[in-house]
Amino acid sequence: MVVVAAGSAIAMTALGLTAGPAAAAPTPSSVAAGYSHTCAVRTGGTLWCWGSNGVGQLGNGTNTASTTPVQVGDATTWASIDAGTSYSCAIRTDGSLWCWGSNGNGQLADGTTDNRNAPVRVGDATNWANVSAGDSHTCAVRTDGSLWCWGFNRHGQLGIGGSVYYTTTPTRVGTATTWSGVTTGNAHTCAVRTDGTLWCWGNNGNGQLGGGSLSYRATPGQVGTATSWSDVTAGSTYTCAVRTDRTLWCWGANGYGQLGTGNTTFQPTPVQAGSVATWTRVNASFSTTCATRTDGSLWCWGNNMAGQLGDGTTTHRSAPVRVGQATSWTGSFVVTYHTCGAQSGGNLWCWGNNLSGQLGDGTTTDRSTPAQVSLPS
Repeated sequence: MVVVAAGSAIAMTALGLTAGPAAAAPTPSSVAAGYSHTCAVRTGGTLWCWGSNGVGQLGNGTNTASTTPVQVGDATTWASIDAGTSYSCAIRTDGSLWCWGSNGNGQLADGTTDNRNAPVRVGDATNWANVSAGDSHTCAVRTDGSLWCWGFNRHGQLGIGGSVYYTTTPTRVGTATTWSGVTTGNAHTCAVRTDGTLWCWGNNGNGQLGGGSLSYRATPGQVGTATSWSDVTAGSTYTCAVRTDRTLWCWGANGYGQLGTGNTTFQPTPVQAGSVATWTRVNASFSTTCATRTDGSLWCWGNNMAGQLGDGTTTHRSAPVRVGQATSWTGSFVVTYHTCGAQSGGNLWCWGNNLSGQLGDGTTTDRSTPAQVSLPS
């Protein structure tokens, strides 16, 4: 691995220091990461992806990997993006939804199981509000509060019952019109309603549904009775969520300490990660978790095999460790086996696994501390 020298401008900025005037960088407004690819929406509405591209997950019409950002088409109306293991989905400013990449289980929702190396539109709806791409299933909420899922359903992760193995078009989850956000893991799904309740369904072999048992659910089941959930993220086999009082709670698999509880014991019901009550947003992945605090700091914990915790080591951590000393991290960050995040000054930083060039720095060298990504103007 390559660790950026402490005296360089890149390292100084990552540590919250200053290195003199620098040219303004294009601001990333939305960042997403799959297993080995990364995408970001720039302020101005252009979309860029980099890394692995064997099944078209970069969306640029090819299957050629890239160690630097490549533009997805020429549209300037992209609003937000999320990435699954080997595919991507994004919403445009007109409320339309588009997906591309791996499609073996219908996760692109174009009515087929054919991989796509350029964006294909999901139906003709123009009221998509947010989307979450998992391993091989996708869920999205519309502006009318309805929830829709599609793709693989072997473990009931679509929330529509267990009789359907997979579906290649959006299928509505129940009749509720109070869903506000959704998150997809490897084979489970969780979603928050406008009343602050939290619901999960799908695979539950590690207690990731938070109900205390290890039985899977094919339809949404409420997690406890709390009505103060504000932000939830589904990892591969675990879940974490922030409440309105800024406390952080996690449950499910914990082999690498990804629950942030200071140990590696799995938990089938929500347990608080430490005693800090200043968390703002959390993101979970295969076995690594990162979260921001109200002071703009970024913290990560769990699996650190490729340096994705950003602490300069490859040591696994069972409690949060801070990423440098910067206090300018925004809510736009994501973690898998690599981590990327935006700072309020407009810069995008990535670190961790880089075997396929997913850090966007022009190399395939892993990094255990943040390195800046140069998004084209």
